[in-house]
Amino acid sequence: MNGLLGVDYGHRRLGLAAGDAAGIVATALRTVPVRSVDDAVAAVVAACAETEAEGVVIGLPLNMNGTRGPMARQVEAFAERLRGRLDIPVELWDERLSSSLVERTLLDADLSRRKRKAVRDKLAAQVILQSFLDARAQPGMGAEGEVWA
Repeated sequence: MNGLLGVDYGHRRLGLAAGDAAGIVATALRTVPVRSVDDAVAAVVAACAETEAEGVVIGLPLNMNGTRGPMARQVEAFAERLRGRLDIPVELWDERLSSSLVERTLLDADLSRRKRKAVRDKLAAQVILQSFLDARAQPGMGAEGEVWA
């Protein structure tokens, strides 16, 4: 069994993370600069082929009250485009607070702004995917393939 690919979607950069075959641990892969949604789709399709991913988990940036703002709707549209290009499940996962958690951790590590920028997106993808894997491992949290956002 192959793992999942985690994605932190942004207009200028994608963060990518990979889950292990056992579905226990997420590892940050890389940050990919993108110029368009087409670039982002191509980057995720290529990463899926490279990692032989069995599914994709994309962070869904919900508002703190659970509503969907403009960016969440863009992520949903991005996920739909990926579903049209991939023959594997594409899931959306609530990513509230993942970026702030990463930023706080990087600040605590006393990294410069430049170094934080270089790793922020891939670490956010790792946090998103790890959260998904942890929730999926909990009894009664739903079946694989279910959209939990």
